[in-house]
Amino acid sequence: MVEWDVIVVGAGNAAFCAALAASESGARVLMLERAPKEENGGNSRFTAGAIRFAYDGVDDLRAIMPDLTDEEVAMTDFGTYTESQFFDDMFRVTEFRSDPDLCEALVRQSQGTMCWMHGLGIRFVPIYGRQAFKIDGKFKFWGGLTVETWGGGPGLVDRLTEIATKRGIEIRYNARVVSLVHDGHAVQGVKVKTRTAIEEVHAKTVILACGGFESNAEWRTRYLGPGWELARTRGSRFNTGDGLRIALDIGASPAGNWSGCHAVGWDRNAPEFGDLAVGDGFQKHSYPFGIMVNATGRRFVDEGADFRNYTYAKYGRVILEQPNQFAWQIFDQKVLHTLRDEYRIKQVSKVTAPTLEELAEKLEGVNAANFLDEVRRYNEAVNTDIPFNANVKDGRSTVGLEIPKSNWANTIDEGPFEAYQVGCGITFTFGGLRIDPQTAQVLDVDLEPIPGLYTAGEMVGGLFYFNYPGGTGLMSGAVFGKMAGTAAAAAVNEK
Repeated sequence: MVEWDVIVVGAGNAAFCAALAASESGARVLMLERAPKEENGGNSRFTAGAIRFAYDGVDDLRAIMPDLTDEEVAMTDFGTYTESQFFDDMFRVTEFRSDPDLCEALVRQSQGTMCWMHGLGIRFVPIYGRQAFKIDGKFKFWGGLTVETWGGGPGLVDRLTEIATKRGIEIRYNARVVSLVHDGHAVQGVKVKTRTAIEEVHAKTVILACGGFESNAEWRTRYLGPGWELARTRGSRFNTGDGLRIALDIGASPAGNWSGCHAVGWDRNAPEFGDLAVGDGFQKHSYPFGIMVNATGRRFVDEGADFRNYTYAKYGRVILEQPNQFAWQIFDQKVLHTLRDEYRIKQVSKVTAPTLEELAEKLEGVNAANFLDEVRRYNEAVNTDIPFNANVKDGRSTVGLEIPKSNWANTIDEGPFEAYQVGCGITFTFGGLRIDPQTAQVLDVDLEPIPGLYTAGEMVGGLFYFNYPGGTGLMSGAVFGKMAGTAAAAAVNEK
């Protein structure tokens, strides 16, 4: 019987980083992916590829993007995103609940991990299309996000797969891990269900990197609460909590925000699970430049509270809590040029009208009279003395409204008007397993390390609470994946 050094469960960004780090340390690595090959990659395949990390200036960016030209540098204000800024964003959006040791590992190791990924052969490029507006002939990045992976999530997964295969890492698809082989003390492998049988595969260490439970409607209702079975799943249909379940079954300690998740405004008529042909296109993230109304015709959230990077991951929950679980995003001609490309896909729930009165009649499920009154009150409250600037939190706000708009407030008065219907799309769940922040080894309910068991990616509990800074998921997966792979290989070498 073949015994592997390291088994990695999953085949997304975190799993590949774990596998490659272990392989670099000399371990014989097997990856087990539940999905068929054409759907491999977990949620990583569905992401747009943005990745958040700390950098002090353009020289740090050129270290991972050596093909960045002098002309691009001259026409772009990349700014900085220091470790201090990263820490501030993490603790602010998680309401200071992010585990400080996990957060420190994430932030301090982010730049080094990016350099390591570049060294593996991952290509990064500036996010000109979604994170920078051109003002006076110069692009300016905002919101702490500057870099994305070439080809987005699909490009990242395909490239990681290519690199892993060339390095001799075996990947088995249609291989669902149903339990851990555990002798009461240490993990010694896994039981795998294939299309024909269930078999034991032995290894000296196991790394679980197979996502949360967002694709499991029953678990969503159990842990997130009533109504969450009505949300759409943005990504992989295979993330049903298997990794969490099998770890908890042997006494692993749960940790983090089990009633919380990353959930966004998602096209109202999107399918139940992610569609690889559309990818991330069902998201609708330009709401800071318009207004959102619910079925009663009223605004229900401060659309301009912050850059969308810091609000989009929590506003999906707010939309789900509205009557009939939907909202409409409203834009007029003044801001249509700011809408992201996802507003232009064919599969979009959209209505247009030359006047607000005609638009009101087309907003399915909305109280038309209330909507017109709401827009009138909103328009009267906009402080037009402050200039609009999409690149910064411009302070152009409303005055006197029960629900303010703190930035980017423009009157809705120039037709034709466009409206987009959104529901809630869940990306990943925040609850996970408790780990040693230096090794990513899983701890048991007595807070003792479980020999032979490590985890990474969305399965790490305690990092995110309530909300999430955009682009941190891929970074977390890479940092803790690399950590888990290195530590697992070291444990093998010690045996």
